[in-house]
Amino acid sequence: MAAKEAYIIIDIGTGNVRVAVAATSGKILSVERANMPYHKDENYPEAIYFNPNELWGIITNLAQTALQQVPGVEIKALTATSQREGIVLIGQNGESLIGLPNIDHRGREWESLMTDKSNIYTLTGRYPTSLFSALKLVGIRERHPEIWEQFATFVSISDWAQYMLSGVARYEHSQASETLLYDVAQKQWSPELCFTFDINPNNLSELGSAGAILGNILPEQASVLNISPAAVIIIGGADTQLAVLGTQPAPDDVVIVSGTTTPIIKLANSYIIDPQERSWTNRHTDVDSFILETNAGVTGLNYQRLKEIFYPNESYAVIEQELAALTQLQCVASLGSLVADEKTPITKGGFIFPAPVSHLLTRAHFVWATLWDIACSIKENYSTLCDIEAHEKDYVWACGGGFQSPLLRQFISNLLQKKVMVRENYQQSSVVGGVIICNEALGVTGQTEVPVTVVEPQVNARDQQLYTEWKKNRATFKQMCLEEVA
Repeated sequence: MAAKEAYIIIDIGTGNVRVAVAATSGKILSVERANMPYHKDENYPEAIYFNPNELWGIITNLAQTALQQVPGVEIKALTATSQREGIVLIGQNGESLIGLPNIDHRGREWESLMTDKSNIYTLTGRYPTSLFSALKLVGIRERHPEIWEQFATFVSISDWAQYMLSGVARYEHSQASETLLYDVAQKQWSPELCFTFDINPNNLSELGSAGAILGNILPEQASVLNISPAAVIIIGGADTQLAVLGTQPAPDDVVIVSGTTTPIIKLANSYIIDPQERSWTNRHTDVDSFILETNAGVTGLNYQRLKEIFYPNESYAVIEQELAALTQLQCVASLGSLVADEKTPITKGGFIFPAPVSHLLTRAHFVWATLWDIACSIKENYSTLCDIEAHEKDYVWACGGGFQSPLLRQFISNLLQKKVMVRENYQQSSVVGGVIICNEALGVTGQTEVPVTVVEPQVNARDQQLYTEWKKNRATFKQMCLEEVA
């Protein structure tokens, strides 16, 4: 009997790293996960890093364990996806020097290098901040000369994983969109942007397209994983783009990706610049497409951390049961989510409820308020997206772990007055996107159609009242932030 053909998909997110074994049909056979191993860098006020060698050891162990769950499969290919804006610096001898995640802001002190932010926005499709990779490199150059002296190039975290497997360094286009060194419309590195940040263009890795084959797996890596050395390494892409791809939307569809942050994505076939600089335009994983994006910021991570406080030992199903039992709403929240129309983030947040504290106030009320905050932030950003580029369809797609909450799905459907479409494999959509990439690269057909759940919008006068109250409370926290700065 022939062995079942499968792929290994490495998914390196902000909070955790996953390794999945998936059949060519798209069925996920096994998944193993671990927390990302971050460390604080005391040389800066807001610097976080990871040790690439430590992370690679974790990935290797996860892959070995995932493969043990599915004996007898034949691994035909491996690919990777990862958090955007994160990078790994590679040394002159090919060694992995340091990893800088998307939540690293070591470059904030040097944002003054960007004297013409509007021009940078025009070239890169995003308002430039220390979130993006160029300023992370500047931070290393200014405070870690011992690393900078060894520095040869850098790649995204997913491209680094593929480099570790193949020995070939390439920078995939959807990931390069996040560097502030890449001309998104022209699909190439920008000498002008390199000059802005004083980055030598010779230190930029060669660009590569998602779905391109880098070559066979290195023999030593094949041996460690106990897989065939004939397995090939395929370029993947950014986790948001692969999650969108895994959802299988149609042209002009909108996809809401609920993870650590919540991007609201519209598929586009041209480069779109918002005159008010509210959106991002990124390369998608295919040759010609773009994705237009607004982003509600840290949302899923807020929910995860509050679950750890209020429901440390209970499942999400228990939370939903308690939420369904609520008859009176006791509080609303503003927890620092982003609104595209606002130039500055809200750095103060919290819950507002009647005082003195009522005996009716329960832990479920705080979680309800958190989900409502996420939904209202999504509505605000969706409205901005539609202001930039009209969306006429009567539905939106939803994927990502945050949508395991049926209540959140209903909130969003009600606020947008759109159907919310969720595929059965929504929690692993970036892994499914990796399967699609591998199938296209290898010419494999016959991927299984995945069932869809549809949430119908309800008309509820209370929702509009609560939405208005949410906006008022958000304004209160925004004013607090302004007064603190003043």
